[in-house]
Amino acid sequence: MESGLVASHRLRLPLPSAAAAGAARSHLLRHRHPLAAPAPAAAPLRLSLPRHLPRPTPLRLPAALPLRPSLPPLRASAAAAASPAPGDDASSPKFLGVETKTLKKIVPLGLMFFCILFNYTILRDTKDVLVVTAKGSSAEIIPFLKTWVNLPMAVGFMLLYTKLADVLSKEALFYAVIFPFIAFFGAFAYVLYPMRDAIHPTALADRLLASLGPSFLGPVAILRVWSFCLFYVMAELWGSVVISVLFWGFANQITTVEEAKEFYPLFGLGANVALIFSGRTVKYFSNMRKNLGPGVDGWAISLKAMMSIVVILGLVITGIYWGVNKFVIDSSSMPVVERKKKDKPKLSMGESMKVLLSSRYVRDLATLVVAYGISINLVEVTWKSKLKAQFPSPNEYSSFMGDFSTATGIATFTMMLLGRVILRKFGWGVAATITPAVLLLTGVGFFSLILFGEPLTPLMTKFGMTPLLAAVYVGAMQNIFSKSAKYSLFDPCKEMAYIPLDEDMKVKGKAAIDVVCNPLGKSGGALIQQFMILSFGSLANSTPYLGGILLVIVLAWLGAVRSLDSQFSPLAKQELEREKLLKAKAVETTATVVGAGNGSLQENLASETSANGSAIKQSQEPDGSAIKQSQEQDGSAIKPSQEPDSSAIKQSQEPDGSAIRQSQEPESSAPEKSGQQSQ
Repeated sequence: MESGLVASHRLRLPLPSAAAAGAARSHLLRHRHPLAAPAPAAAPLRLSLPRHLPRPTPLRLPAALPLRPSLPPLRASAAAAASPAPGDDASSPKFLGVETKTLKKIVPLGLMFFCILFNYTILRDTKDVLVVTAKGSSAEIIPFLKTWVNLPMAVGFMLLYTKLADVLSKEALFYAVIFPFIAFFGAFAYVLYPMRDAIHPTALADRLLASLGPSFLGPVAILRVWSFCLFYVMAELWGSVVISVLFWGFANQITTVEEAKEFYPLFGLGANVALIFSGRTVKYFSNMRKNLGPGVDGWAISLKAMMSIVVILGLVITGIYWGVNKFVIDSSSMPVVERKKKDKPKLSMGESMKVLLSSRYVRDLATLVVAYGISINLVEVTWKSKLKAQFPSPNEYSSFMGDFSTATGIATFTMMLLGRVILRKFGWGVAATITPAVLLLTGVGFFSLILFGEPLTPLMTKFGMTPLLAAVYVGAMQNIFSKSAKYSLFDPCKEMAYIPLDEDMKVKGKAAIDVVCNPLGKSGGALIQQFMILSFGSLANSTPYLGGILLVIVLAWLGAVRSLDSQFSPLAKQELEREKLLKAKAVETTATVVGAGNGSLQENLASETSANGSAIKQSQEPDGSAIKQSQEQDGSAIKPSQEPDSSAIKQSQEPDGSAIRQSQEPESSAPEKSGQQSQ
């Protein structure tokens, strides 16, 4: 016999109603096999405990979780950035640390540049030999030739080039420009020069010179040796058109900014190497006359040999250009950069003069530019006249010019390496003073040897020299240094002087110097020489006055450098302090942004986590809503599959169990009532 206590603790198994059992079966089948038809199942057992016993921990119904996303958006982007692209630097082949696709462009460009400058050195030396040593001509022809022939033809050529650029493609334009140069230089050596006596109007030139007087020797010589003057102009245009327009235009077209920063300085050093080798070539062919018999025109043979080299290298240049366009580059590999047109003010002559007169700083800078151009031209023509007097033969003159070109290349190469050291160690003032100081010393020595050389003849004889030969060497030193200093010291100092100016004055001042000072410096020396020659009858008679003008100009140059240094140094210090402040602010801003970025990164990660959690919740909600709906309709479908007392689910601490508890409360009262009745 069982006692009442044992009976009160006995578990009772109430029978569920048929509707509840069917609903539970239909819910389970609908959740797991939506397409399967409902099948009869065994009646579930429902266990209930007395109310005074502790309730068991409820069990939560497991739900089907969705697959976790492979990568959050932020991590996916970071992984994509970390993994190199197929065309990235990490996967592209390299040779000597440089990408092969870059070398395929840079190496041909370097060969083109070497050939172009090799030809230019030969042409530059040859043009002086032709016009200076020609019969009935002298160095006096150079200032008239530069002003009245070279300048108009350069302007006309650029107008023609502009018209052709609108009609032809880039490749066709390149060939249309360079082939006439190659054809002319070949035709000159093999056709025009051998026919010089037939095509030159020597008799007409003699009559004009007799009627006009010896002061007009230079202008009349342009007519007398017109084919040589045409060669002079074409050689000058080779330097300005083929180098500046064709080569650099093509190089800027196919190279990127990063490649230009890395390899363009090497082109400058390679130019001086070409200068050295071409100078040796000129000297070799100029000395061919020594091995020829009497009566042979040695200069004609040397000219044919050098122009043959010019033609061959010209064809090599066109072949390289064709090969690069055919096999190296295409439309997909060319850098596409959208460049905005700079708003550069186009100042008139009057406006430029107002800008120059309004600022002492700009006036000093303009004095540097004008003084450099005038001083170089004043010495060059006088030196070449003495050079003809020392070496009257074309072969001897050309041989000396070959040595001159080689020495210029070596000096320029060395000065380009030392220029940075001088600027860094001694500052702007010392670097800007070196060029006019050396020009002053060599200029004084050059003109002193010309004007007062007779008393020095015994002293010079002991060293195996004459005052004329010494003047030629000193003038050569001045020209060599002036050409090397232009690229290593003068140009960097000039461009650095613009940096401390404010934006308005920097733009307007540079425009004013480009409009007024550059043309004035280039043509000023030629105009002064023309005036002196026409006034005093010859270049030799005007030499003392040219020396005095050179002395005044160089002293004004030194004074402008000193004045500009007194203004530049404080402005440069202020600019340096401003840059330091900007860098400090940039560092602080970067630190702030990095800190905020770390916070935002954490917020992004938190938002990703919450987003992933919400995505999981959203994926679980349909199942949960289906469960709740089924439980609200037919009672608790969870209770048959759980522990005996369904009221334990009410005590679940999960936030999303409230809906389930609410749906279970009406049914939980029924077992309690049945338990009380049984007791």
